[in-house]
Amino acid sequence: MSYPSKNTQPKTRNLPMPADAHQVYGLSEQSWKVLTEVTFPTAKTPEAIMMALDYCRARKLDIFKKPVHIVPMWSTALGRNVETVWPSIMEIQTTATRTGLWAGMDRPVWGPDVTHTFTGKFKDDTETWQESTVTVTFPEWVAVTVYRLVGGRRCAFTEEVYWMEAYSTAGGKNSQLPTAMWIKRPKGQLGKCGKAASLRAAFPEECGYAAEEMDGKSLDELNDGAVINGSASRLDAVDVDTDADTGPRVIDLSMISPKVQKAVAELVRRTAMAGAWKAAYDYANNKFAGLELTYAITELDKASQAAKATSNAFDPGNQTIDEASMPPVSTVASEALHKARETLGSLR
Repeated sequence: MSYPSKNTQPKTRNLPMPADAHQVYGLSEQSWKVLTEVTFPTAKTPEAIMMALDYCRARKLDIFKKPVHIVPMWSTALGRNVETVWPSIMEIQTTATRTGLWAGMDRPVWGPDVTHTFTGKFKDDTETWQESTVTVTFPEWVAVTVYRLVGGRRCAFTEEVYWMEAYSTAGGKNSQLPTAMWIKRPKGQLGKCGKAASLRAAFPEECGYAAEEMDGKSLDELNDGAVINGSASRLDAVDVDTDADTGPRVIDLSMISPKVQKAVAELVRRTAMAGAWKAAYDYANNKFAGLELTYAITELDKASQAAKATSNAFDPGNQTIDEASMPPVSTVASEALHKARETLGSLR
């Protein structure tokens, strides 16, 4: 079942290709057309696709395989939906396998079927609120077991996810109606959420929340601390400075923990002193993930561009952080960073 629409005219895509799409990512007009019409057909702004490109470049992912999704989320502060970028379940599984500790996954175990009738509002293609009633039959819960090697042993991690707690709503907080996808694939969508939950349990430092879990949710729900590892970026947040190499970036600092902000600031400060930018980028890719990685790469990009224009060391402030987890500032370490940069460069 799909929701009725007042818009009977054929849709056309008209998302202009930003100059940075070609200058930074080397995209052709044809590639941009594939991204806007095939990979992200529901994206409403070019900036959302640029965020997805940013994420995939930082994570070394092929964007044409759609490892991330552009998800609209309701913002009470703005009174409208905001486009965000979240990893797909495929990307989360990829992250788990990259650890070298992935040891397989069992088939989902399903709870009993439940039939429920939902009544509420949704927005049609003309952005007009409509009333609707729909009856859906779905599994009450799903449990997925993921295996990870811990100390050489294959250990099981199992999480239960309940349909009524996980399903996406068509009208945000204004409605209890499921989205069209959850009506069409009530079992498949719940299965993806079950996989994501168990992958987080097995790989808490590497895996975050999936796009399937965030679709139809509210940005306000992110502020309660329940979502820690998500990889969303708000289009309407604080603007980050623009530079010629990377283009505009948008990072919501409220979604970056103070500890991570301090760690990144110290990494930038010490890297600027040593001049070892390549080694710093590699360190960031190994240390951070998701939105935290995007934030770290953004700060390094800004600082590296500033270093080209001035010889003054960048110093955001002497913040106290875990010294053992950061490259030291001594001359010996600086030389090591230089050597790492030269070695990595020679492997290209």
